Amino acid sequence: MNLKGKNIVVTGAASGIGAETARLLSAEGATVIGVDRNPPAPGLVARHIAADLGEPGSIAIAAREIGNGIDALCNIAGLPPTRGRVPVLRVNFLGLRELTEALIPQMNDGAAIVNLASLAGLGWPDAIPAIKSMLALRDFDAVEALCDTHGIDDARSYFFSKEVLIAWTLQQRWTWRERGIRMNCVSPGPVDTPILGDFLQTLGARAEEDMRVMDRPGRPTDIAPLVAFLCSDDSGWLRGTNIACDGGMHSHVLANLNGLS
Repeated sequence: MNLKGKNIVVTGAASGIGAETARLLSAEGATVIGVDRNPPAPGLVARHIAADLGEPGSIAIAAREIGNGIDALCNIAGLPPTRGRVPVLRVNFLGLRELTEALIPQMNDGAAIVNLASLAGLGWPDAIPAIKSMLALRDFDAVEALCDTHGIDDARSYFFSKEVLIAWTLQQRWTWRERGIRMNCVSPGPVDTPILGDFLQTLGARAEEDMRVMDRPGRPTDIAPLVAFLCSDDSGWLRGTNIACDGGMHSHVLANLNGLS
């Protein structure tokens, strides 16, 4: 995996999976531009750009500051369900898409886009009508009305944001193929980051059951190498793919659903 000389943007670079991804990419020779509301640890990124990914104006300013010559974009920033349905959907999908689309003209041919989805998005095929509504939405101020229409409360918002993200990634499998720009996503299971407690608080009994089945929660060091690989030229034939990185939880759920347990 050769990332030397690549310019890579990492959102959410100040903590958790984003911070570990920034550290690994830098160690592999990439120049990392960190986008986060908070400053990353000293020396973690080559440049830090402060931005609120829930605000279109802030996103537009960040895109201009990032500049041209981007070889990869890692969309890792995200909010947990305890932050409320409107902020979650604005940051976890609308803002992610807004930044990505703003940066496409600034990317080099052959660039990679990696979206951090989640095991929580596994049920996306059962939510197609709501997903199509969200994909059609461009107005950040209309999120609450959409949530009301489709019965999306705070607890459901995180799951829904990741369902939409997986579906959007699948849609973009060939969108920029003539330029060689590819998009994929990674779906971790529960990961031991500063927001793990928020998920356990929201998911309650379901989270307890998942934790009993798993041998351990994931760690940022389990996820970052896969993100880094998807940024590398070695992953050039992967397009529109959602890769589970969850200690086997995705397989466990599918096996149980299909009577293979």
